[in-house]
Amino acid sequence: MSEFSKQYREKLLPGQKHAFADTDPEFVQIFESFAFDEVVNQGDLDDRTRFMAILAALLGCQGVDEFKVMLPAALNMGVTPVEVKEIVYQSAAYLGIGRVFPFLKAVNEELTARGVSLPLPGQATTTQENRLERGAQLQAEIFGAQLLEAWKNGPVNRWLAANCFGDFYTRTGLDLRQRELITLCFLAAQGGCEPQLTAHIKGNLALGASPEQLSAALYACLPYIGYPRTLNALSCLRQAAEDAE
Repeated sequence: MSEFSKQYREKLLPGQKHAFADTDPEFVQIFESFAFDEVVNQGDLDDRTRFMAILAALLGCQGVDEFKVMLPAALNMGVTPVEVKEIVYQSAAYLGIGRVFPFLKAVNEELTARGVSLPLPGQATTTQENRLERGAQLQAEIFGAQLLEAWKNGPVNRWLAANCFGDFYTRTGLDLRQRELITLCFLAAQGGCEPQLTAHIKGNLALGASPEQLSAALYACLPYIGYPRTLNALSCLRQAAEDAE
């Protein structure tokens, strides 16, 4: 392994070696020299944002065992328990509870082992009475005024406004730009939803993220989701950036 990757691993997970270090040392050397050196040193991305993106990507690709490894690293790198919970909660809107359940269980186990009292303080800011209105306003803020009344186009559109945006995006714990970034990572990692991915790339750009920042987040996800989905996401990013010019 490169010297940088050794030092970076120690920073992430002090005193721990890879689970396959003894049985598969060549693989570990290849993977960690790549993920913890080459990728880390590509693009301008702070470690806290990097690990928020990685956790979201592992949710998206259903990498629960690797999520259990990277979760302590994320907490060690400054991602807070509230931020971790908010990433997992929001993922339910994009992945469904059938895929999110084991991740929420893993988070609860890790936080409990660290002595964190659960449940965490509430982060909700909406009620049953105003969640639809607030969600529709956020959709319009991110994607354009044409979304303000899109909820009228059937039950799924209504739920998108009231549930996905009204219940989740309005919560504290993550700001709007962070929420759009993790959504990009959910979608890029699960694959097969490029139209939605492109729309959320445009949402990230509308909130002030640069193509370079979004590229850096996708680079951070690559070791965890592979080349095909990363290349597809980068293609969507190029197209969205061109459309925005």
